[in-house]
Amino acid sequence: EKLPLILTELYGIVFRLGGTISGEHGIGSKRAAYMPIVMSSELISLQKRIKGLFDPLNILNPRKIFP
Repeated sequence: EKLPLILTELYGIVFRLGGTISGEHGIGSKRAAYMPIVMSSELISLQKRIKGLFDPLNILNPRKIFP
């Protein structure tokens, strides 16, 4: 119950200090809800459009990151 609040605060601090919430190949489904903390709405929108170009039928990891 408290974990989402703690993570929101923690990820906000990490971002303000110049860090990132993911150091691997992607944000990960467990951190997807926190994307707006570290990415602008324009960047998230761009990522959705790029995914749509490569996966117009939404068959590659459907609803994994972008609903």
